[in-house]
Amino acid sequence: MRRISTLLLCLLLVSSVAQAGPFTDEMSKCLVHSTSEADKTLLVKWIYAAMSAHPDVKALSNVSPEQGTQLNKDISVLVVRLLTQNCRNETQQALKYEGEKTFAASFEVLGGVAMQGIMANPDVSAYFAGFEQQLDAKALRDAFGADQQQPAGKE
Repeated sequence: MRRISTLLLCLLLVSSVAQAGPFTDEMSKCLVHSTSEADKTLLVKWIYAAMSAHPDVKALSNVSPEQGTQLNKDISVLVVRLLTQNCRNETQQALKYEGEKTFAASFEVLGGVAMQGIMANPDVSAYFAGFEQQLDAKALRDAFGADQQQPAGKE
């Protein structure tokens, strides 16, 4: 069971998508279509809590051990529901024809979709805009030229 949770976390955080076949594509679509906004929020909370356990960022988080335990329980229920009920046939076919790598690709897609919803939030966008305000525009212009706002040939 620990192997599955570690695998899921790694899969959700890896940015390079594994080469997905047609059965994995169908499983990915099913996972996305079978999750509610509340499910996607739960997934993002679980990822956040897991990442906040890292010593380098732990001081920035206030996820209690009890909250972490509850998130683990809740995400386990969600994953079991998705794999054994909502997307059972798609999961069986993907495993049969494309192997265990199907989990990596399918849950990466689901994690990406869940993150898109979080990133679209105005408060999150405003936070990222704060980064842009701190950039040294002069240094960037000096390094890359003032007219480098568009890729070559796209003017």
